[in-house]
Amino acid sequence: MERTDAAKSRKQNDGLDPFERFVELSTKVISRAPFFAVVVAVVVIWAASYPFWKSTTKWELAIHTFGAVLSLLLLVLLENAGRRNTEAMQEKLNVLAEALAALMDSRAADDPALREAAESLRQSVGLEERH
Repeated sequence: MERTDAAKSRKQNDGLDPFERFVELSTKVISRAPFFAVVVAVVVIWAASYPFWKSTTKWELAIHTFGAVLSLLLLVLLENAGRRNTEAMQEKLNVLAEALAALMDSRAADDPALREAAESLRQSVGLEERH
């Protein structure tokens, strides 16, 4: 069975590269309640700081800029985490399909239909990379 490029890369690098480790840690932190509490605290502090700003426009611009930058960073981190999860799931499915095909081959001595089904299953492994 051929392994995906992502699987080969993980095997060669003994796991995750520094960016992927950062993404994994960030995803764990972001998905917990304390991160939400920090964001709510930032919004509350921003709202309470209204009297200290000379211009309402600058006050609004500050939260809009913070929100836009945070949204962009979170989008990139979550997209990377989602891609890695999808690749890992696909790799697991390929391993399961290959194991099932091997089991079908071992039982297909007298059944040509089972042998054909096992070959069809083997051909479908890695299909997502060919399309």
